[in-house]
Amino acid sequence: MSNRTIRAEQASPLRRARLGRNWTLEDAVFAIDRASGGPTGATPSLLSAWERGKIRTSLRYRKLLCELYGLPAEVLFAHQDPDRAQAGLTAPESVLVLRMVRPHPELLAAMIDVVHGAREFLAVTGSRSREAAYLEAIELAVAEHPGLVHYRVLFGPPRQQVLTDHLVRLLALRDPADRSRGHKTMHIGLVDTAADSPERFFVASESEAVIVVPSLSGADPFDTGIVLGPDAAAGLILHAREAYAGAKPVESPAALAALSVKHRRSAGGE
Repeated sequence: MSNRTIRAEQASPLRRARLGRNWTLEDAVFAIDRASGGPTGATPSLLSAWERGKIRTSLRYRKLLCELYGLPAEVLFAHQDPDRAQAGLTAPESVLVLRMVRPHPELLAAMIDVVHGAREFLAVTGSRSREAAYLEAIELAVAEHPGLVHYRVLFGPPRQQVLTDHLVRLLALRDPADRSRGHKTMHIGLVDTAADSPERFFVASESEAVIVVPSLSGADPFDTGIVLGPDAAAGLILHAREAYAGAKPVESPAALAALSVKHRRSAGGE
């Protein structure tokens, strides 16, 4: 028995289905996009995380993969759902709300904790970031973990120059054109808010996420957040990935410099 056969037998059902077709991760991503009629936001690294059970596949992708491989969800995703009697395509997603955090210092600490825990994925959205400790934590995570896949999605131009400066530093740390790990690991995109796309604020790793919500103490500040568990965090990573797929890349210092910083004051928030 070959080493490849042994590895296949020990692999998850999702990986065995791919290997059974003699597909690479890149082949499978191409097949997913072709079956859906266009880019889905799937990447080889994301598919690998699904196969290893590091991230739970969302309902949208489960449906695509079940159709692609011709297998039911309870078989294909058994490694992701060991405690579920059924994992059908209509099964509700498990969203574990860990806690609410407020005021702003507690919110900031929770967001930095998410960044510190990121090893495979770090997704950040919003255009209001201005907290030095938070931005420095993101830069440190990118610098210390070369394989970390980072998504930063802006909704409109940065509100503060400090955010633009942060993004320029990220580009100095990691070239978006680099494919030395077989895939892109730095993604910075701008969603045109003139197209009525609402701004949203969250930070998510493979294990935890924080969503910033309207304040409970006033109309202006963003000083309240909801801490979510790994299932919801995986969903938010996909959210950021899909938002980036529809965004305009701003992945050079020149592209960032061309953005008009609004300099609008934002109390607290992401």
